[in-house]
Amino acid sequence: MAASVLKVDAKQTLKKYFGYDSYKPGQEEIISAILSGKDILAIMPTGAGKSICYQVPAMVMPGITIVISPLISLMQDQVKALNQAGIHAGYINSSLKDAQISMVYAKAAEGAYKILYVAPERLESREFADFTERISISMVTVDEAHCISQWGQDFRPSYLKIVDFIGRLRERPVVSAFTATATEEVKTDISCVLKLQDPEIVVTGFDRENLYFDVEATKKKDSYVLEYIKKHPDDSGIIYCATRKNVDTLYELLSDTGAAVSRYHAGMSNEDRKENQDDFIYDRSSVIVATNAFGMGIDKSNVRFVIHYNMPQSMENYYQEAGRAGRDGEPSQCILLYSPQDIMINKFLLENKDFTDIPDEDIELIMQRDARRLQVMEGYCRTAGCLRNYILGYFGEKRSEPCDSCGNCHREYTELDMTEDAKQVINCVWETKGRYGLNVILGTLLGANRARLKELGTTGYKTYGALKNRSESELRLLIGQLLLNGYLCQTADKYSVIRMGNIEPLKVQDTRILVRIPRDRETERQAKTRSRKSTDSLTKAGYELFEALRQLRLTIAREEGMPPYIIFSDKTLIDMSARAPQDREAMLNVSGVGEAKYKKYGDRFIRAIAAFLDDNPDSVTSIDDNEDVPGEKAALSKKQKKQKTPFYLNPEDGDKQEREGEQ
Repeated sequence: MAASVLKVDAKQTLKKYFGYDSYKPGQEEIISAILSGKDILAIMPTGAGKSICYQVPAMVMPGITIVISPLISLMQDQVKALNQAGIHAGYINSSLKDAQISMVYAKAAEGAYKILYVAPERLESREFADFTERISISMVTVDEAHCISQWGQDFRPSYLKIVDFIGRLRERPVVSAFTATATEEVKTDISCVLKLQDPEIVVTGFDRENLYFDVEATKKKDSYVLEYIKKHPDDSGIIYCATRKNVDTLYELLSDTGAAVSRYHAGMSNEDRKENQDDFIYDRSSVIVATNAFGMGIDKSNVRFVIHYNMPQSMENYYQEAGRAGRDGEPSQCILLYSPQDIMINKFLLENKDFTDIPDEDIELIMQRDARRLQVMEGYCRTAGCLRNYILGYFGEKRSEPCDSCGNCHREYTELDMTEDAKQVINCVWETKGRYGLNVILGTLLGANRARLKELGTTGYKTYGALKNRSESELRLLIGQLLLNGYLCQTADKYSVIRMGNIEPLKVQDTRILVRIPRDRETERQAKTRSRKSTDSLTKAGYELFEALRQLRLTIAREEGMPPYIIFSDKTLIDMSARAPQDREAMLNVSGVGEAKYKKYGDRFIRAIAAFLDDNPDSVTSIDDNEDVPGEKAALSKKQKKQKTPFYLNPEDGDKQEREGEQ
């Protein structure tokens, strides 16, 4: 059948089954390419109507379309919607019994279905292979195609089997791939790994104009959520949390207020998850509190808000989850509640990521990419610039004008000229020779009294204490801007370090570095004194001992079925790490260790400390306030410490630093 005839049939199908008179942007281009026999890679944001782009061609092309989809809930919802629209469709996944699967195969072979959804794991089964030899397949559609890329945010090894499946077919069908979020690298991966043949690549744009983005930096997240729900009692919304514990706690908190709320996470039974999901979809619950296990394929159009209780691990995850708001095109809010603790939670989750079926040589690369994504998300939470432009810029869609429709565009700022401060930051990075990360640089510039800085020798830098009159939050904003502008760069490995970028523009006399400080955070600027953290006395070895003792505390807590802090507080473990006691008398001098607790736990902690010191002979776990580190790491003289010069980098110094940093 001629492509032109198929296109007419497609337009009629759009009206007959879906009730639409016209296509959304990008849909007609994609459908026309498919009907012309071309492979397609389509990047379409959530709510742009990507399903119609393969469902309409499937109806007018001869044979059956196989849709490979990663989630059971997505398949079930799609098939239910298609059948209600009068389109015969089926699915095969682990939710069906063997007899039901055989029945689906039989009906599909008889031509009862135009569209069949399958899980990627099903492609390797003998029964499925036999089935595909008996039918005519017009198209293979890969939904959530970013799952095929190891650089995608949701890589699934089972997706790598798709190209083998296509290669085994008697006749190669049209191959179409769809995803809502993909960087340039992921797009290239999808095209290469699927072996798309001269594909039509369509990017409809990532912007969702009806969504309002905002970041609220707050430690009182519970209060914020309670107040928000109180002000929006009739709105449907999703609240995402990083952990199951947070989901349960917030659910109980909202339930106690009488809110119509449900919850969803992988620790619940399948029945409870399904019931709660249905309660939300059918508006019996207006709000659902969930981990990121919830939402893929949930086509609920009237979600008016998505609140992220914790910062997600990547911009891909965030935009996909936030994009579940406002699928009907109506104004909706996407709010991210941020606190620095979110970074620690996500680092812990990434360090405990499951790398089953991932080749060893790829694991380090994936960990680096994960670390880089986390940096991007932290940058989003800290930026003073337009939030929408930050998101779009990450996905390669550059805009110069602010959107005037996000929290940052509507927030009042004070603009600080931090040009001279920027030069001191550059000087400090130059002194580190690109060896240290953000916390060391901040501590050095602020003149922090930390054992770790003494151990590294940064207390002897000319820049030590150079910006002690600035707040840490101001310097974080400044360094973030220097990274964004390319004056500095940050490595993407687990222990990322900051290195020199292109500093030449800063040497031009008229160059200014202007940093926007939110008015609601101005009170931070007035704080000149900083309380000394309890961990500041610990060296690198001290931190390592502290982590070892925390693990022992966790083991004991599990044995005794009690919270870890009941055994020893963090403050006690820090003091224990600093003192490294090796006998009863020394242990009883540790803050928080009395006779009773020594009797119960003392010997086990002394043995753990002894084992650590045996493995790390000659290690120093703490340094007193007035104590310098002996040897080559010792601090410079007080006279040297006081020397401050405005901007002492010469062009050749910058070149030397870059080479050293790359070693």
